[in-house]
Amino acid sequence: MAAQQFSEKHRVVYYEGDDTGHLTVAMLINLFVLVSKDQSDALGWTSDRVHGLGVGWVVTQYHIQIDRLPVVNEAVTVKTRATAYNRYFAYREYWLVDQDGNQLAYGEGIWVTMSYATRKIATIPTELMGPYESELVSRIPRLPRPSRLDHSLSAQLKPYTVRYFDIDGNGHVNNAHYFDWMLDTLPADWLRQHQARDIRIRFENEVQYGHQVLSTAVMSSAHATTHEVKVGATVAVQAAINWQDR
Repeated sequence: MAAQQFSEKHRVVYYEGDDTGHLTVAMLINLFVLVSKDQSDALGWTSDRVHGLGVGWVVTQYHIQIDRLPVVNEAVTVKTRATAYNRYFAYREYWLVDQDGNQLAYGEGIWVTMSYATRKIATIPTELMGPYESELVSRIPRLPRPSRLDHSLSAQLKPYTVRYFDIDGNGHVNNAHYFDWMLDTLPADWLRQHQARDIRIRFENEVQYGHQVLSTAVMSSAHATTHEVKVGATVAVQAAINWQDR
């Protein structure tokens, strides 16, 4: 049996856009997370109920392909399904489509359950997955890993302090904020002229309230950047982005 698909309509509002009037990448991620949360709520697995098992859902990797980012006031539909899982990992897919049914973006995510007691990956409770009708598999699809940042190339760096409002219900930085940190390191005029086309990102270590992070970006070619977010010597996030002209 195929996994259940869930969808909801959304209007892109002004605070979700950048100064060109397009949905930001961070807000695209927020929409993907929102639709998966709304599906879970509809199936009875609210955040509080999941937390009652002593775990929380945490994303470890995304692969996102973007054809076009919608503009402010545009009506879109966001879709998702929890496609497959095994003992430790869950594979979820996402779609963003316009009013005519044209695909604007497609995303894949690898999720795990994190134990609040140990702050480590925990076995996914079997009762969690039943309502989604996800396929139990021995191996979930493998997402492309981002290429590592080449520190021998000229880099752009920006420091950030993790604020209280950057933290989510799992006690660490909301994953959408990493996209703002990474992209804000690039020049504003360049961002106005380019749109992310293919994003590969891997979350390696937690970042928590009060941490000092350093975001580093390298333009490895005219339409490719690599990114790294670190806390001291510890790598928190690695990403690689291919771009297209607006």
